[in-house]
Amino acid sequence: MTKKPITYAEAGVDIDAGNALVERIKPAAARTSRSGVMAGLGGFGALFDLKDAGFKDPVLVAATDGVGTKLKIAIDTGNHATVGIDLVAMCVNDLVCQGAEPLFFLDYFATGALDVDAAATVVEGIAEGCARAGCALIGGETAEMPGMYAAGDYDLAGFAVGAMERGEHLPVGVSEGDVLLGLASDGVHSNGYSLVRKIVERSGLGWDDPCPFAQGTMGQVLLAPTRLYVKSLLATMSATEIHALAHITGGGLTENLPRVLPEGLGADIDLSAWTLPPVFGWLSDQGAMAEAELLKTFNAGIGMILVTPDPEGARAALEAAGETVFEIGRVTAGEGVRYAGSLKA
Repeated sequence: MTKKPITYAEAGVDIDAGNALVERIKPAAARTSRSGVMAGLGGFGALFDLKDAGFKDPVLVAATDGVGTKLKIAIDTGNHATVGIDLVAMCVNDLVCQGAEPLFFLDYFATGALDVDAAATVVEGIAEGCARAGCALIGGETAEMPGMYAAGDYDLAGFAVGAMERGEHLPVGVSEGDVLLGLASDGVHSNGYSLVRKIVERSGLGWDDPCPFAQGTMGQVLLAPTRLYVKSLLATMSATEIHALAHITGGGLTENLPRVLPEGLGADIDLSAWTLPPVFGWLSDQGAMAEAELLKTFNAGIGMILVTPDPEGARAALEAAGETVFEIGRVTAGEGVRYAGSLKA
């Protein structure tokens, strides 16, 4: 008996759709080009010239991350425009904490059946994030894997590479008495969304319902993208002395700040130094969350912390770059983060 021929498309993988996506996103990637880019999308690899980018004795720094279950809100609402910004921010905000300038970015988009429009929207968001961070989108991978994902589902991962001149790494020189400056976040950013989704479910609200603590729907408000701190931090590091930077992601202030403090040193933080954004007050109330749990799960309104001996100079540079800055504490003897006061709504 002659077997009926079967094609890759009949198995669920549409190569033509993948090619169409590449053509669709080329303009988005092209607008992120910067000094150092030698070759972009379409090849088996992407080339980058560190000398052309202005480095003399560079050390490379790499970071990778994803968006987490925040993607589920994007998928459920059909709003794919900003999760790409989240993807870039989660990677490059980590890079700059090492003292590095982000140079280029690659993404990995995986799905069961490729929806070219949705995927293109996601990648256009990635390009927007790269443009905001000053790094080039020079490559990526689209994986169509039938049977691995439910209809409409997809996952994202990102990979960023940056560089710094040898000897300019962070953290360095952190000392007792250094001041902690907190930079305001733009909401929940991209951590804790499994809990966010659970709390919203418990509240009885849907993603299309009006948000009770901000303008827009619940889905729109909770999809606010992660803030990109790269350009303002690079400008501040050029203007004054910065000893350390801590990106406040999963683990909150409690877990992330100690990562940049040397053995024997900790931090005293005044929780009354800033106002808790409404989204966290609502999550805390609906989830009956203890303050310690909130501080260990979410950024609580502080997306980045600078450790500096020159708070006045750092504040001036940061505010000139558009950041909202709070003096939240100091580096002290004794390990761990110690809180004084209470979060105020």
